[in-house]
Amino acid sequence: MKERLEKLMGYIRGLGADYGDIRVKDIAEEAIVLEDGKVKQIWNERSKGFGIRVYAGGSLGFSASNDLTKLEETAKKAYEIAKASQILQAEKTVLAPKPVVTAAYATPVKTDPFTVPLKDKLELLMSCEKIMMAVEGVSKTSSNMSFRKYEVIYCDTDGSYIVQNFCQSGGGISAIAQTETDTQTRSYPDSFRGNYHRAGYEFILEMDLPGHAEEIAKEAVALVNAPDCPSGIFDLVIDSTQMTLQIHESVGHPTELDRVMGYEAAYAGASFVKTENLTEELIYGSPHVTIVADATYPAGLGTFGYDDEGVAAQRTVLIDKGVFKGFTSSRDTAAKAGLTSSGAAIADGWHNLPIVRMTNINIMPGAFTPDELIAGVEDGFLLSVNKSWSIDDKRINFQFACEAAYEIKNGKKTGRIFKNPIYSGITTQFWGSCDGVASEEYWCLRGTPNCGKGQPGQTARVGHGSAPARFRKVKVGVADVK
Repeated sequence: MKERLEKLMGYIRGLGADYGDIRVKDIAEEAIVLEDGKVKQIWNERSKGFGIRVYAGGSLGFSASNDLTKLEETAKKAYEIAKASQILQAEKTVLAPKPVVTAAYATPVKTDPFTVPLKDKLELLMSCEKIMMAVEGVSKTSSNMSFRKYEVIYCDTDGSYIVQNFCQSGGGISAIAQTETDTQTRSYPDSFRGNYHRAGYEFILEMDLPGHAEEIAKEAVALVNAPDCPSGIFDLVIDSTQMTLQIHESVGHPTELDRVMGYEAAYAGASFVKTENLTEELIYGSPHVTIVADATYPAGLGTFGYDDEGVAAQRTVLIDKGVFKGFTSSRDTAAKAGLTSSGAAIADGWHNLPIVRMTNINIMPGAFTPDELIAGVEDGFLLSVNKSWSIDDKRINFQFACEAAYEIKNGKKTGRIFKNPIYSGITTQFWGSCDGVASEEYWCLRGTPNCGKGQPGQTARVGHGSAPARFRKVKVGVADVK
């Protein structure tokens, strides 16, 4: 393959292109879903193909195919698209420089999930279903696990050649309780399909889904019989299950440089952050808030050796003690801002162009224990697991709903649980109200396998690390609050 691809790069140069690269991706996926103790879906898919980018005269051409006998034909098409694109060129595209490398990378895996018998996977999920269904008051159950394994071969006209092998594993369970007037769900280890890591089947076993099945089933029943969460201004302790989405939506997306430059405004939205904020100080949060984009963190769903432009994985500081410091970027967006790429250009599959995507967006641990955070709350709630979300297209105003709120009074959890908690805020004010983050012992890495962006739409797999954090005077509920 290496000889074929290097020969192709010579062909692209011979066409007169300024630069070209190819990504060959071979992707295998499996998903298993159970509902109410029965198999709902078993899904397997294999996809292999390649995408070629060609730059000529400052314009980009892209073409893809699943026929590896058509490398030169596809490259020529990409080149012709680049030449044709010059007719409507508003400004020339420049790519930030990067080193030429020959390298290999692989996800550390103890047990390849595709070698685990289907029978074993079904038995594990069925055991969860039986435990949840045995709890009186539970009306519906679901459980799932899914896996993705893929090889990426990258080659460019500068001389880089990179081979990477990735493995993704994850899953989760949920229980639903219903009355005549209400329905409530409790999930583990997270909502929306659970938690995902770059790891093998060992991660499924580490989550111990059966060991948490009874607990979440009982909480679903408690929630459907619980009162609605009160409205007002409260102090909140937010656990890592909800911090994941808080970070994703109000920090991860607004610091993607293509959004800042308006490239996503027609679909996924823009950002309140500006490139000028690299020199004109933007206070994004309190001194307790340091957030990084770290594509090197072990097991993160946004972890890799090199991105889809052949740029090495990096740790980029986005917010340092509350002050905005940087973006996630690609080679073209970085060059436009006078930067070098942060190594965050990723394509979904082989048939799409790489675009700027989050890697692992992590809030750094603080110095508190969760009990110490709770002890500092006179009247408030501990919020857990996202239920729904809404945020404007510049990522300024947000509203999030969670599965459960645990009452805190006089520095202690009272044992009361409330349903339908909703909190809202303005991004910089909210992060500015953070006055404590739990320590590394309580820090947890979570993966989101379905971040949507781009036209045509692409799905990214990103990670978020966090510990419980405390926020002061947050609006809770939808009622007007004085």
